[in-house]
Amino acid sequence: MMYDNLKVLRAGSVTKVILNRPDQLNALNTSLMEEIELVSRSFLNDEETRVVIFSGAGKHFSAGADLKQKASSDDSLLLRRRKSGLGARMIKAISEIDQVTIAAIHGVALGGGACIPTACDFRIGAEDCYCGYPEVNLGINLMWLSLPLCVRLIGPARAKRMVMLGDKEDAQTLLSWGFLDEVVAAADLEDRAMEMALRYAAQPPVATQMIKQSINAVSNALDQAIMHMDTDQNMLTTLTEDRAEGIEAFFEKRQPNFTGR
Repeated sequence: MMYDNLKVLRAGSVTKVILNRPDQLNALNTSLMEEIELVSRSFLNDEETRVVIFSGAGKHFSAGADLKQKASSDDSLLLRRRKSGLGARMIKAISEIDQVTIAAIHGVALGGGACIPTACDFRIGAEDCYCGYPEVNLGINLMWLSLPLCVRLIGPARAKRMVMLGDKEDAQTLLSWGFLDEVVAAADLEDRAMEMALRYAAQPPVATQMIKQSINAVSNALDQAIMHMDTDQNMLTTLTEDRAEGIEAFFEKRQPNFTGR
């Protein structure tokens, strides 16, 4: 299948899924997210692929949600709620890929761009990469079912710091916290991701995939019970004055002045 915003490269038992909006820093617009969801579901009937590597074209993995894309003001509340659930469906589709998944992160992975790696089984970062969740600085919550993914990787206190302050964290910090599994020189990132992929690809696929599914079932058993409202919470924050101030400050490159209104 052809994609407008992705490159899908197959090499034997390993498939690379490359976010391909480099001129927009691989910002996640509706079309790109729909394609990520679609390609993730496509692996269900793929017997040849045993490992999937997610990466980004250009200078960055992904700068996060595309703030330049505006929601249609003509949509009903019902339709806006459904559309707001796209990010969660995308993350869920990645997390439910049967095959082993690896994220190879370079440049920045911010907001939704950081959510994608947390939905993968493993994360390798270039030594100069940064990850973070700047949503709070735009007056909104972290959504897309991704808060529990972050908490499981780095623990509750560090997750609160990372998500509530919205700072970009460097590769060594992320490695020490457990957000990243490995850090390598930027020039070695692609080769190391492939090296790891080939090792997992050589394992018996039925046993490996059952182990993955069982571990995920144990670790995320309560996620849906906790996070089923994150889309509605996000829709609520979009109605606040703080949300408008956060967006305005972002484009004006200044510190926002939040009032709680």
